[in-house]
Amino acid sequence: MRKIAFLLVLLAAGALMSESASARGRVVVGIGFGFPVWGWGAPWYYAPPPYYYSPPQVVYSSPPVYVERQDVSTERAQDWWYYCAQSKGYYPYVKTCPSGWQKVSPVPPSE
Repeated sequence: MRKIAFLLVLLAAGALMSESASARGRVVVGIGFGFPVWGWGAPWYYAPPPYYYSPPQVVYSSPPVYVERQDVSTERAQDWWYYCAQSKGYYPYVKTCPSGWQKVSPVPPSE
């Protein structure tokens, strides 16, 4: 009987000297063998640290700036057709004109 009482006092002293049960979340009572028993848990495994996402990067861009052209010329290359009198054809159908190109308005003259 004294052996059982001594064993209970020893277990109670060990429980008082160990960390609190609420810190670990569970209380385990058992017999230790001095080496881990695989399959009952993984004593070497710790949960990974929590991963905190960085806040999203916010890029503010300035509003678009529209600039109206002031130097618009009335005579542009695309506003004219070029006629070759010698070969009686227009550019780009006639590539060369030995007598020189003549500027022609693409809009027929009004009557």
